[in-house]
Amino acid sequence: MATKASTLARSLVEVRGVSHRYGRTGAAGQVLDNVDLTLREKEVVGLLGRSGSGKSTLLRSIAGLIHPSEGEVRLVPDEAGEAPSVSMVFQTFALFPWLTVLQNVELGLEAQRVPADERRARALAAIDLIGLDGFENAYPKELSGGMRQRVGLARAIVVNPSLLLMDEPFSALDVLTAETLRTDLLDLWSEGKMPIQSILIVTHNIEEAVLMCDRILVFSSNPGRVAAEIKVDLPQPRDRLDPKFRLLVEQIYARMTQRPVPADANAEKQAEQPLDRVLPNVPVNSIAGLIEEVEAAPFEGRAPLSTLADSLQLEIDELFPMVEALQLLQFADVVDRELVLSKRGLAFAVEDVDQRKTNFRATLTAHVRLAKHIRQVLDERPSHQAPARRFRDELEDFMSEEFAEETLRTVTEWGRYAELFAFDEENDRFSLDDPE
Repeated sequence: MATKASTLARSLVEVRGVSHRYGRTGAAGQVLDNVDLTLREKEVVGLLGRSGSGKSTLLRSIAGLIHPSEGEVRLVPDEAGEAPSVSMVFQTFALFPWLTVLQNVELGLEAQRVPADERRARALAAIDLIGLDGFENAYPKELSGGMRQRVGLARAIVVNPSLLLMDEPFSALDVLTAETLRTDLLDLWSEGKMPIQSILIVTHNIEEAVLMCDRILVFSSNPGRVAAEIKVDLPQPRDRLDPKFRLLVEQIYARMTQRPVPADANAEKQAEQPLDRVLPNVPVNSIAGLIEEVEAAPFEGRAPLSTLADSLQLEIDELFPMVEALQLLQFADVVDRELVLSKRGLAFAVEDVDQRKTNFRATLTAHVRLAKHIRQVLDERPSHQAPARRFRDELEDFMSEEFAEETLRTVTEWGRYAELFAFDEENDRFSLDDPE
């Protein structure tokens, strides 16, 4: 079955230079930065990235639920001058618990003031189409998660939209239910049984994106930008075990864990992360556990990222922060789609507790500027103490309060493990000595 995407297809949506900020002005509150996107007829497009990369914000901007701070979202009229219509399927079902399945599906039609007889007929047809015939009078509490999401899908397609927006529609479902619903949706799409002309889906699941999409836009974070656009030239239905499928999945894993190349040619400056870097919220135990997993058989120091994710049953929001932490601390790097332990990482895997602390302290001081900065401030003060608020305020010049708090929490745990400094949680203060 050939892909439905076509470069000659009519444009439905044009996103140009879209940026968005929440709350604070400047970089601290920015979630999207200068995003361009064109959606065309007869294609499924995926927005792929980690949580917090602005994917859902972009989706809501296209849906008209929020207005971007900068740029334009344009629904392109057809030859008759009619703009495409939009429907949305949410991650959390968003059903009214006091309404039946039929009544939930009818809501959009009721808002459009469709006559009752026509409304009922169209809603029943949509319910039948998505496989819930016989449950018209059931309430959401009587349905499984997969069935509730089917109701959400029926409610979205019953209004005959041109564009279907889906915000991580399968992430709240168990693995088998999600797989069934994905397959059913793709069957309805490929067989032309839905009125939809294009689908835009937000996901953080790489295999899901490759399985469903004709094009994938990979988002970077802080703020969200389109880091890469990947065309999926695989016929539907797709086989997860197909070598071409696996290769593309591995390439995307590598692309999403690739570190930017610094412009500064000074190697010493390159090695030390800037103070405005958001640190991944990864405990030392997780860092040590991943190092030990990669060092041991069958990986022997080199682990394909997709295989590692499958082996540990980790989503990208769980695996990628750990990989980022290993890269930042110079314990490992990503080479040819594999996580490869460095000499420091291989040494850490076999060291005893005291040796690990010494190793961790050395790399933390060398490569994490915030940790080095905190230690320098403590060394320079006669009391060898400093309030944590001082460092939060510095971080908030570059990032949101949430990211500043997360970054300080991370460096605090790393620094305490390495015995680089101590922290008194009750008084919210750093020092060089453990509190009494």
